Amino acid sequence: MHKVTTYSEAGVDIDEEAKLVSTLIKNIKNKRVGTGAPLNISGHYAGLIEFGDYALVLCTDGVGSKVMIADEVKKWDTIGIDCIAMNVNDIICVGAEPLAFVDYLAIQKPDSKKAEQIGIGLNRGAELSNISIIGGETATLPDIIKGFDLAGTCLGYVKKDRIITGEKIKVGDVIIGLKSSGIHSNGLSLARKVFKSNGYSYNDKLPYSDLDITIGEVLLEPTKIYVKEILKIINKFEIHGLAHITGGGWKNIERLKGDVAFNLTNPLEPHEIFKVIQKVGKIKDEEMQRTFNMGMGFAIVVDSEIAERVVLSFKEDGVKARIVGEVTCTH
Repeated sequence: MHKVTTYSEAGVDIDEEAKLVSTLIKNIKNKRVGTGAPLNISGHYAGLIEFGDYALVLCTDGVGSKVMIADEVKKWDTIGIDCIAMNVNDIICVGAEPLAFVDYLAIQKPDSKKAEQIGIGLNRGAELSNISIIGGETATLPDIIKGFDLAGTCLGYVKKDRIITGEKIKVGDVIIGLKSSGIHSNGLSLARKVFKSNGYSYNDKLPYSDLDITIGEVLLEPTKIYVKEILKIINKFEIHGLAHITGGGWKNIERLKGDVAFNLTNPLEPHEIFKVIQKVGKIKDEEMQRTFNMGMGFAIVVDSEIAERVVLSFKEDGVKARIVGEVTCTH
């Protein structure tokens, strides 16, 4: 079997995905007017629409190929947390509070045990996010789906004068990084194929590590949900930018503003799983950084004068955080 060393070789080309998105949206031009009209905030983590003094916020995402690991080790009770997390962590990037969620479960064939465990995870994710799951859809698609796919859509709200877009980011601001819980739900196509192409099973002990844990267990560690911590911090301090670090790794921060440079000079220590993936797969640093969160699941940009107070506030709540970089000129 070919030894996979890049995300593209694993079947996910980030640059091609960007082209696909551009092609998809170029013909989507219709816009509602009045209540429900879209607010002009492009390229962000969620979409916003007009709703009086408020903006309603919508985003949608799925668990991705992490579901394949759950299927192989027959453990599905955390996948729902990932599904909720990938959505609510995007919603809060514009300063919004998530309210409600609908899920979409596509399956090859009905499986009551699997569905029950997925429901347990969805409920736990809802608890951690303080949201309601108000509906959803299940589709049996044997000619399309092999195994299952889990995705969802989240609704949130924010007062218009409290929307955080990144426009206030300026040279001299600092970047605060929040620790991730592990691999989260991005880069799993590469991680899976690194282990598989080197002869490992998900039931094998994590190689090159002193941790007493299997590969499957560490890959299934659910995505950290940052809702409570971020909502608290934006009510205490003026926050210039918020970034959910997902597919594309550290490049996600660049979505906040285009005329400045975001320099990560003191990154958080990567989890053991990232070191193992890199060693097993012989993957270059640059490829790791553009594929995985590398230990930082969320980033906050603030004025340098309040940065230490923001970090202290996180730490008082038991959140691992520190200053990881700064905003500089682009030249």
